Formats: sequence, C-alpha cells, structure tokens
Amino acid sequence: MTQPKFLILSGDGINCERETARAVELAGGSAEIVHVNDLIDAPEKLKIADGLTIPGGFSFGDELGSGQILALKIRHKLGDAFFDMVRAQKPVIGICNGFQVLMKMGLLPYPEGDERVAALAANESGAFIDRWVGLDVNTDSVCKWTEGLNTLRLPIRHGEGRVVFSDDSVYETLKNNGQIPLTYTEDVNGSHGRIAGLTDPTGMVLGLMPHPEAFVHRGTDAAPQRDIAEKGDGILLFENIIRVMRGHEKTPSPAKVGEGEARVAGG
Repeated sequence: MTQPKFLILSGDGINCERETARAVELAGGSAEIVHVNDLIDAPEKLKIADGLTIPGGFSFGDELGSGQILALKIRHKLGDAFFDMVRAQKPVIGICNGFQVLMKMGLLPYPEGDERVAALAANESGAFIDRWVGLDVNTDSVCKWTEGLNTLRLPIRHGEGRVVFSDDSVYETLKNNGQIPLTYTEDVNGSHGRIAGLTDPTGMVLGLMPHPEAFVHRGTDAAPQRDIAEKGDGILLFENIIRVMRGHEKTPSPAKVGEGEARVAGG
C-alpha cells in the first residue's frame, strides 16, 4: 500500500475537513473530501477507501447535543457499510465533534457493545474552552495512531469534551485494556482521569478532543517558532497510522513538513 486513501467527511456543519485532508496528504496519504449526503448515496466508497476521518466542527449546530444528529444520520443511513469498515479494522479517527459522533454512535469504546457506557458531557466549567494543552501519551496503549509517541501539545476548542462513564469500573477496564491513549497533563475540562481520547480494542479507531490537524507544522503554533516549516505534533498521529497501514515499524526521525515520508505525492 503506497498511498492509503482516506475519506474526509464534510457537510452538515463540519468545518475542519480541508485542514484534515491536508494533514493526511502531508503524512503521505491520499485524501478525498466527501459530503455526508454523497457518501450516503454511494456507501460503496467506504468499502473502497482505506480509512475514514470525521473532522471537527459543529454538525447540525450541536442541536440536541454535540454530534447527536450526525451520529443518528450515519447510523441509520450508512449502517452496515460503516460498521463493516470498522470490522475490517480500517483506521477511523473522530476529532472533537467527530469524537462526539463516534461516542454517540456507540462505536467507542466498544463497537459491538450492547449499551453505551461512556459519553462526552459539557465541560465542568460550563464554558467553551479554546486553548493549547499538553498531552501525555500512554506508551502501553493499543492505539495505533499514537504508537511510539510520548508527549504532545495540541489545541482544543470545545464545549462538550468531558469524558464520563456509566460506572467507575468502565474506566478501570479501559485503562487495563490500553484503550486510553491520551490524557491531559492537567485538568482542563473535568474529564474522568483527565482523558483526552479513547480507542477501540483494536487500536485502529481513535476519538480525541484535541485537534491534530490544526498543528501539522510550527507555523500554526500559538507562539510560532523560528523554523515554521518544522513538523508540528499533530502530523505525527497521521504519519503513525499511515506507517502502520504500509506495514512499516520504524518511527522516522523529525523533519520539516514536506520532507521524507511527509511529502505530498507529486509535490
């Protein structure tokens, strides 16, 4: 697999599709932005694609709760085609609103679970949060997107990002299973265990509140560094999953965006 193809969902209030597509391309993949209605009309696209991203935004204006209506739309209109992709262990990432969609579909933390055991609730402060955060990466996690990473720094912007569980035992189980790949270095929204992201048991499905697509090079840093072409932390997640899809093991050395494996095809 030389250039894995990702579908980048758009429409219905999603607003980070172009940044996410760019991140996939810079990491060495191929990206096709597809409106959710067009995907519903042609669900076979999910069978042909190698991966899927559900970017951030405000789908349906967050009516009835963040991600709720889009989750229902995907579940009832795409149904088997979507879950067949997950069962095939093709990588899926849901970022911010996309994470909320995956949770409300019941895809995380257990795709085949009979009932929802986790949810994303309003921030403990009751306010929308827009800031940069530090993240610890669980080196024992099964997550393929974060494999080999240690710490990250990414922006967050959300009003409903607090991870809650139906029972404390769910948290312990997920922790023991390595399904909590990302935690905040400090408590930013009241999330249980400072959780910033969850993965499914295979490690191929990742949902996270921070925005990796917003920090693919240093030029978008809150305090831009001198070498703005140097890779930002966000691109590392996309490079990781594409390396896994290609069957590569070694983590490449740091480079500027556009060099080595991060070069866009034909660029």
